[in-house]
Amino acid sequence: MPLPPAHPPQSEQELAALRFQAAARDLEHIVRSIAQRYIAQHVPLTWRLLHAVEAEALADLGFASRHDAIMLGLFQRPDDLAFPETDETVDFGQSNALPAVFAFAVSAYERAAQSAEAARQQARRHEAVKRMRAWGG
Repeated sequence: MPLPPAHPPQSEQELAALRFQAAARDLEHIVRSIAQRYIAQHVPLTWRLLHAVEAEALADLGFASRHDAIMLGLFQRPDDLAFPETDETVDFGQSNALPAVFAFAVSAYERAAQSAEAARQQARRHEAVKRMRAWGG
């Protein structure tokens, strides 16, 4: 449970910012949980999967019950912001202007890739040490 702020919010803007931050953290947790199911099955992040993750996350009943309709609307992707719906692997290039759900899902996949690479490097180091010992090194 997060600690309360050092001073209570003084304005409506501060309260709204705190509510938005709480909703964003909540949505990020939901998206990471959904993405983790696919990551565990080694399913690549395709455009079609990204759209499915987005739909599932935004339809989460717990999320909808914890936040008001105005807050939920802030996380909806605008209709005029279209992305492909294909089975091609997701590639945003250098863009950092992503809808929140997309950004959270991409981040989850990037973290999983980094963790997998770290595990592979550790295994290689372990094998190298074992080989050295086998030869008396």
